Amino acid sequence: MARKEKQPVHHVVMTDGKRAIIQQLLQEYDIETAEDIQDALKDLLGGTIKEMMEAEMDDHLGYGKSERIERSEQSDYRNGTKQKQVNTSYGSMTIDVPQDRNSTFEPKVVKKRQKDISDIDQKIISMYAKGMTTRQISDTLMDIYGFEASEGFI
Repeated sequence: MARKEKQPVHHVVMTDGKRAIIQQLLQEYDIETAEDIQDALKDLLGGTIKEMMEAEMDDHLGYGKSERIERSEQSDYRNGTKQKQVNTSYGSMTIDVPQDRNSTFEPKVVKKRQKDISDIDQKIISMYAKGMTTRQISDTLMDIYGFEASEGFI
């Protein structure tokens, strides 16, 4: 019978930055149980995905959401959002996917027709937990999605 290889044990290294983030989470979400932690992480995951998709749309269109652009100068522009249900390691969640008028936006964080993102959420949460720099996050996005993200994009 083959022996199973032991998974390496993750040792948490607490830093002042991590302590500050944890204190903010405890205050924001009124965490008292392990289930409360799961709910908070699910909420953070949804917010992170939304922000990343908005940044992708900014990059796609060439201007930010709050910037005023003359429609005559722009051939494509934002056209609201579409709700999409995805499965994560925390259960199902509904996310808002930004749309563009010409339907040329191809999201990379959660691709079209992708329904299971359980691997993505673990990587995003690990980025939060590690207090990664923009360069490290860019490298991780390259690893996950195969595209390079500038520091401004992040």
